[in-house]
Amino acid sequence: MLKNIIFDMGNVLLDYDPEIPLNEFCRSEEEKDAIRRELFEGPEWVQGDMGTIRDADRYDLVKERVPKEMHPALKKCSYSWDICLKPIEGAREFCRKVKAAGYGVYVLSNASDKFYEYFPKFLPFDFFNGILVSADVHMIKPDIRIYQHLLEKYQLQAEECLFIDDRPENVEGAKKAGMQAVVFENNYDKIAEYIEK
Repeated sequence: MLKNIIFDMGNVLLDYDPEIPLNEFCRSEEEKDAIRRELFEGPEWVQGDMGTIRDADRYDLVKERVPKEMHPALKKCSYSWDICLKPIEGAREFCRKVKAAGYGVYVLSNASDKFYEYFPKFLPFDFFNGILVSADVHMIKPDIRIYQHLLEKYQLQAEECLFIDDRPENVEGAKKAGMQAVVFENNYDKIAEYIEK
């Protein structure tokens, strides 16, 4: 019997699109390409999610690989990348709906420490029955240990949980941990049908 809904954050609850800060802060395609590659696709992004560096540390680490004339744009992208995080259409309503229906509502996110600044703008932390951020536990999805950690921390039974993530490999990780899991494709209506089966 399904009792708990576990949400990924990026591109499930909040839209994550690095092109938004790149378009906002960069002056040329060359600048966008360099900052996209070194900041958003560089090793420090995963290190932030792993909690081995703080979000605020990224600029100083990445700037060594970016031409000096691009540093102003890099700095803005490094410190204000979260301007792109807007609620996915229907996400708040869906969270409220499943909570009102009596399900436990949880978040399991690969995210840096900055999560605690931007996420409360979506819904207050105390709305959720539990939240687990990868940076706090130094593990990231799809490592099976992070799903197991969530289950143990909140004393959940895996088979009673539905995990929702936009990345198929993270959904597979949840299934390996014994959860029900679905790939999110901007389809809260389909997920509602799955829950109501």
